[in-house]
Amino acid sequence: MPRMIDQIRASKLPSNMMQFAARGALQVPSAENIEILVHLAVHNKVFGELAKMTLAGWDEKASVAAAADPQTPREVLDYFIAPDNLRPKLLPALLENPSVSESQLVKLATSAMRDTIEFILKSKRATSFATVIDTLKSNPYIRKEEIAELHKRANGDSSVAAAASPTVVEENPPEAPDPSVATAAENTAIVPQTAPSVTAEASSTEPASAEGDEAVSFYMTEHAADIAAEGEKPFQAIGGIVELLGQDYFPVVDTAEIPSPDTPADTPAPAAAHSAPAATPAAKPAPAKPPDPKRVNTMQKINALDVKGRIQLALKGNKEERSILIRDGTKVVALAVLEAPKLSDGEVEKFASQKNVLEAVLRQIPLKRRFMKNYIVVRNLVANPRTPLDLGLGLMKNLLIADLKNLSANKEVSETIRKLALKMYKQKIEDANKK
Repeated sequence: MPRMIDQIRASKLPSNMMQFAARGALQVPSAENIEILVHLAVHNKVFGELAKMTLAGWDEKASVAAAADPQTPREVLDYFIAPDNLRPKLLPALLENPSVSESQLVKLATSAMRDTIEFILKSKRATSFATVIDTLKSNPYIRKEEIAELHKRANGDSSVAAAASPTVVEENPPEAPDPSVATAAENTAIVPQTAPSVTAEASSTEPASAEGDEAVSFYMTEHAADIAAEGEKPFQAIGGIVELLGQDYFPVVDTAEIPSPDTPADTPAPAAAHSAPAATPAAKPAPAKPPDPKRVNTMQKINALDVKGRIQLALKGNKEERSILIRDGTKVVALAVLEAPKLSDGEVEKFASQKNVLEAVLRQIPLKRRFMKNYIVVRNLVANPRTPLDLGLGLMKNLLIADLKNLSANKEVSETIRKLALKMYKQKIEDANKK
C-alpha cells in the first residue's frame, strides 16, 4: 500500500484531505506527518503557509526524534536546519545527525548568531569539519577565546601553545592599538567641529565616559574584520534620510549663511595685504568661528563620520544619535547601538517596532536577556512585519491573550503569524474556561 506522502506528491488527494494534511491531522506516524508537512511547506503554494505554521508548533519530542534520526529524509533535515525555520531545541540533534550535510553546517555557521554559535561549538561533529571551523572564525559574533579554542581542537593539545600564541599575537597588535588610536585621533577630529555641544555633553556624562571608552575599545577589537571590510562606507539610513527625519530637520539656510559674516572681515585684508606682516594677523579672525559648530545638527555630524567614527558615536552618543544610527545601513554600526552602555529599555522598545532597521538588529535584540525581560519588547518584535518569521514564531508563546487577539487581526504581519496567533488565542480561552 502506498504511503500517504507518495499520494500527496502525486497530487492524488482531494482538497479537504490536503487541508487535513497541512494541519498535521492525518492518521499516519508522526515521522511521516512531519515529512508531509515539510513537503507542503516547501512545494505547495496553497497549503504551504498552513503547513509551516503547523510545523512551528509541532510536538517537541517528535521533532527532536526526527532531527536526530539518520533515516529522516534529507528534505526534512534541510528544512529544520535552515535559518528561517530553525528551532533552538532541535539544533543539538541536527548538529550530531550524520545525515545533515557538511554544506548545511557551513551555511548555518555563516549566518549564526551568538546562541547558535554556542551550540555549534559544543558539537563534536560540527567542529570536526575544517570548513565549519574556518567559517566560524570569520563570523563577526564569535569571541577571541573561542577562536583560540578552535585552534586547539584543530591542531591538537600537544601544539596548544604553538597554535594559540600566533593567533593572539597576530590578532591583538593590529586590532587593540587600532581602536584606541582611532578613538583618540577621531575624537580630536570631531571635537573642533562640535566643540560646544560635545563639551556640554561630556560635562554632564563624565562618569560614564570611561565605560564608553571601554565599550568602544572592546567593540572595535571584536569586530575589527567587519570594520575593515566596510572601509569608508558613508552613512545611509534604511528607508532614506527624508523618511527618517522629515524635510524640516535640516537647517540648510542657516548653514549656508555661515560663511557670509566672515567675508567683511576678510575684505579689509587685501588693503593691508601688501604688507606681509599685516596679512598674517588679518587671517586670524578664525577664533570668531566658534558659532559655526552650534549650527551643525546631528545629521550633519553623523554624515561627516566614517564607520569607526559612527561606531564610537553609537556607543558613546546621546539618545538622538542612537535613534539615527540604529537605522544605519552598515550592520556593524547599527549593532553597536545595542551595545551602548547608556541604552535605555524605552529605546529598545522603539527599535523592536521599527520597520526601517536591518533584520540583523531585530535578530540581535532577543539575544540580550535584559531586553527579553521586557514584555513590550517581545510584543513589539512579534508585531513587527520586518521581524523574521522564525523569530516571531518563537516569541509568540510569551504573549498575553489580549495581544494574541490583536495580532490575529494585524494584517501587516504574515498570514502564518496571524493564524498561529488565532489558534493560540482560542486555545488559551478554552484553557481559561475549563478552569
